[in-house]
Amino acid sequence: MEEGLLRYEKLAEDLGGIIVAGNLRPGERLPSVRRLSRERRLSVSTVLQALHQLEDRGLVEARPQSGYFVRHAAARRAPPDPRSTPEEPVPVDVSQRLMHVLQAGVRPGIAPLAAALPSSSLLPVATLQRLYGGVVRRHPQLLEGGSHINMDEPALVRQLVLRSVGWAGPLAAAEFVITNSCTEALGLCLRAVTRPGDTVAVESPAYYLMLQLLETLGLKALEIPTDPRSGISLEALDLATRGSRIAACLLVPNASNPLGSIMPDENKWRLARLMVERAVPVIEDDIYGDLHFGNQRPRPIKAFDHAGNVMLCSSFSKCLSPALRIGFVAAGRYRPQIALHKTITSGGTNPVTQLVLAEYLESGACARHMRGLRRIYQRQVEAMRAAVARYFPPTTRITEPQGGFVLWVELPADVDTSALYEQAIAAGVGYVPGELFSASGMYRNCLRLNCGNPHTPEIDNAVRRLGELMDS
Repeated sequence: MEEGLLRYEKLAEDLGGIIVAGNLRPGERLPSVRRLSRERRLSVSTVLQALHQLEDRGLVEARPQSGYFVRHAAARRAPPDPRSTPEEPVPVDVSQRLMHVLQAGVRPGIAPLAAALPSSSLLPVATLQRLYGGVVRRHPQLLEGGSHINMDEPALVRQLVLRSVGWAGPLAAAEFVITNSCTEALGLCLRAVTRPGDTVAVESPAYYLMLQLLETLGLKALEIPTDPRSGISLEALDLATRGSRIAACLLVPNASNPLGSIMPDENKWRLARLMVERAVPVIEDDIYGDLHFGNQRPRPIKAFDHAGNVMLCSSFSKCLSPALRIGFVAAGRYRPQIALHKTITSGGTNPVTQLVLAEYLESGACARHMRGLRRIYQRQVEAMRAAVARYFPPTTRITEPQGGFVLWVELPADVDTSALYEQAIAAGVGYVPGELFSASGMYRNCLRLNCGNPHTPEIDNAVRRLGELMDS
């Protein structure tokens, strides 16, 4: 295996060097897989591994039935550099500013580049509507009562277990708690393993909703440097968790929000082992795991956890419908505490929706939908990257997301995206300023863009107007 790894890395290095040096022009076709296999005396799978690595780096793109081509240079800006982060935990205070940004971003006439929501045109709404009608007719008793004790529909839990077979081992049915959203799942996990005043390690930049949860629970955030390609720094996390000052880790290792990075499996394994040794619980948000751009679904940290120390949270809001309000947590050894908090705070999750989701997952329609949706999101992200490269200042840095549908943009140091926000709203464009992804107020020259909508001329024009503000 190691020999094969070295071979595909060498081929990727050789091809990448030719592209970066300009010896292959944007849009030019690479030699075919079979030709590379024959000339380099490599297996086809090894050649494909090399090409997939070049795809991840944003240097080439695959075109169905045509081969691999050099990507347009305009979309290949250097990703943001990881920054040094505060060494001490800080209280969180982002909610009021964030609520203003999100509310302004959904006003009529504002281009929807702020909240990370998919276009309804991409979602299987009609199919779900039909399933609701069928479930209610077949199970009328579900509308006659509810339960704070029997909260999880076995049919849905069974489908979640089946979905985990390919990437987690599988997960045990007894671990699951069905929640009203991924947000509720994350909040329940935090309540189960922390107390007010505790410190939680988070990625930096961190998803702003996670910072909101810490704020409402009276918790402090310790920001850990995070690489735009490989995720959180294990070296920094190692240092931070020595001693006993960290109560939990709250992470998005697969297609992180806002960077779009995916942690390598080796890092996930090391992190899982390290946190068990340090007795630090891990709360893992895997909501974007199914929206990867690679050939295989990335495994969560949970797949490498054999001690029940990782709580895996997710939902279907980014791929089926935000209105479903169905999430879940595979809670490991913390299941009793989480179930108790769930019982007290909100009781059982809507059983009708649980069965609707179970039937949709069982039908096979979900798998087909997800394959198409991943391709669509990848195209939309690439279109947004190209637009930012065209319209924003020349020294702008752009992430190369490996999944999801958000884009993190680092502007020149003299651009303050919080100060520019009201001007952008007046120009009909929403976004989320970078400082809202940091408990300590970092990233004022950064912003996050939503790519969940088809890249129409209207969206492209909104990006152009935003770029003009950056240059004014």
